[in-house]
Amino acid sequence: MSDAPIICLKRLHPERDQDVALPRYMTAHAAGMDLCAAVAAEMTVEPGRIALVPTGFAISLPLGYEAQIRPRSGLAIRHGITVVNAPGTIDCDYRGEVKVGLINLSDQRYTIRRGERIAQMVIQQVCRAQVRVVEELDETERKEGGFGSTGK
Repeated sequence: MSDAPIICLKRLHPERDQDVALPRYMTAHAAGMDLCAAVAAEMTVEPGRIALVPTGFAISLPLGYEAQIRPRSGLAIRHGITVVNAPGTIDCDYRGEVKVGLINLSDQRYTIRRGERIAQMVIQQVCRAQVRVVEELDETERKEGGFGSTGK
């Protein structure tokens, strides 16, 4: 893809983290790149608890792009492990380590191992909206209906 944005990636501890895979698409048509845990030792996440998991890298995104951190469906379905602020957003001006906030929604402990695929990162183009304060909003058929008002 010649029109694909270029994401610059920096390994923060290259001498230590060579064994941890960098973000990569696992199939030809995957929307997200898998992110791996760069934990020094196994990390146990107790039921109902949150863990901030390092990835060992930082990124530079082009202006007008963001990285969304999303759960891996297998971890969520099989183990109840998901991204607590899904999707998490990495702004184009952030240069710190990419870390993933995981929560254990199951009733079992879960152990995160070094190099384990823990989340996925989707690169999205963003626009910045202008905000205009008005006295009235335009009418729609839906009006103020929400929270299931359009169907069962």
